[in-house]
This record gives sequence, structure tokens and C-alpha cells, in this order.
Amino acid sequence: MSTQPEVLAELDEKYQRYLGIPRHLIPWYPGIDEELCIGCKECMNFCQDEVYAFNEETHKVYVANPWHCQVYCQSCTHACPRDAISFPDRREVKARIRELREHYPPA
Repeated sequence: MSTQPEVLAELDEKYQRYLGIPRHLIPWYPGIDEELCIGCKECMNFCQDEVYAFNEETHKVYVANPWHCQVYCQSCTHACPRDAISFPDRREVKARIRELREHYPPA
């Protein structure tokens, strides 16, 4: 996933920042295990932020819009009948956000 500044300009305003931190700097988004994914699209039906898309060739779901994922949300994991969705370690992400706070203090 790109962490370049131009990513921010491509995002809808509601996805650009999290607590004042540019969203593309926060490594919180799902991963999908292609071996476990059965292409049922339950995650797509559940997620209202259009994080996922369906690949018609592979008949699998993939993460199309990682920066649309709400930081710390993992609700889609409960929608997946095969436990194919995973997220980064929360402690590591919290540590990263603390580091970023030094450069992006609350307004």
C-alpha cells in the first residue's frame, strides 16, 4: 500500500485523516488470505466503506480501498465464514499513532 502524500489527495475527505493524522500513514487495513477466501462477498456486503472489491477472474475478494477502512474496526472479520480476514496488531498500530502524534498534534 502506498504511503506517498499523493494518496491523500485521491481520498474522499472523510477518509483523509484520523484524529488529524494523514490516514495513509496509519497501517490499519485488512488482509485477505486468498487460500481461505471462498468469494462469498459477505465482507463486501458488511463493509459500508467500500474497502473490498470482487475479482471476477479469480472469484475472490480483495482489498481495493485500504485507506477507507476505519482505524481499529475489525467488524468484517465476523462476517467472513472462513476467517480469511486479518488485521495488523493493534498494539503496533497504537505505537505508530503515538509516534505520529509528535508530528501531528491534536488541533
